[in-house]
Amino acid sequence: MDHITFLVAVVIVTALAFDFTNGFHDTANAMATSIATGALRPRTAVLISGVLNVVGAFLSTEVAKTISGGIVDDTLVTPGMIFAGLVGAILWNLATWLLGLPSSSSHALFGGLIGAVWVGAGEHGVHFDKVVEKVLLPAVASPLIAGVAALIATYLAYRITARARQKPVTKGFRLGQIASASLVSLAHGTNDAQKTMGVITLTLISAGALGHDAGPPLWVIASAGLAIGLGTYLGGWRIIRTMGKGLTDIQSPQGFAAEAASTTVILTSAHLGFALSTTQVCSGGILGAGLGRRLAEVRWGTAGRMVVAWLVTLPAAALVGGLSASVVTHGGNFGIVVIALLALAVATFIVVMSRRNPVHASNVNETHEVSVRGAASTQVSTAA
Repeated sequence: MDHITFLVAVVIVTALAFDFTNGFHDTANAMATSIATGALRPRTAVLISGVLNVVGAFLSTEVAKTISGGIVDDTLVTPGMIFAGLVGAILWNLATWLLGLPSSSSHALFGGLIGAVWVGAGEHGVHFDKVVEKVLLPAVASPLIAGVAALIATYLAYRITARARQKPVTKGFRLGQIASASLVSLAHGTNDAQKTMGVITLTLISAGALGHDAGPPLWVIASAGLAIGLGTYLGGWRIIRTMGKGLTDIQSPQGFAAEAASTTVILTSAHLGFALSTTQVCSGGILGAGLGRRLAEVRWGTAGRMVVAWLVTLPAAALVGGLSASVVTHGGNFGIVVIALLALAVATFIVVMSRRNPVHASNVNETHEVSVRGAASTQVSTAA
């Protein structure tokens, strides 16, 4: 316990705060389609998802090891750099949540860490070959694989049930969605909760509390699982609306196909240690399911905004992480306090802005447009 200094404790708390934002930011990955089709009530859906996220956190630690000893050099990383990287990730998560954009919490975390370590330790502190292998390539391949799988599954589902009565078919697929959405939640906990475990483990290694290449202790696994589970239960309703209503008109066979395809991709990647974006996988699955149903409307404008968010997530978070690391490196404890206060102020502003046009369990299925209103005469609309 001598290694758990005040700074290390601050970093651990900040990491769990990121994990919490990851939970409510990514609730839509598992439950948006089940809520949109009526397979699950909104509050029931987020409760199931939250519990299974906690369970999933205990299933594997391969992704955690990728974070703690893969993309950055753990011998050069300091707790201050990790703190700065987490600030970049949290602020990006909150900003995209306000806009209802299903961006990648994973890439926000990677970007924040890469930017902070690059500024704090130099470019040799980042393993760019591992970034390409474990982050960028899966980011390109995983949504395409999930999309193609969901497209084929949707096409087959409608062909097989073409002559059956619609009511029992819908009921059957809705029951199937309960199982498939639950598996996505389990997979999400297995993949995303591990990223925070990896960050905390990296912090403990950098402080000398754990040995080089150590895995996450049990208390780290439990706390990360509980944080992401609580965030999931609170529900990121703005993003749930985008993924459930904003991308395409989802029916229960499509929802089942999208969820089944996403689960397969996420669990496979977790087993292999690929720290992919569950948001991108599930979005790809939903788009594939939309294309797989004849005459289904796919809203390409919303999809285009999502892709733009995906492209800028890592560099944007890296920029904030790098700037924060510069202040922390030169300012020491005073710099950490300054960055913490600035981040808290920005986060508070974002939360206040979200209350001007709230999205919650009772109106999440009403429309696919969310507006962020400033002055009475100004309105910026975006899918949410």
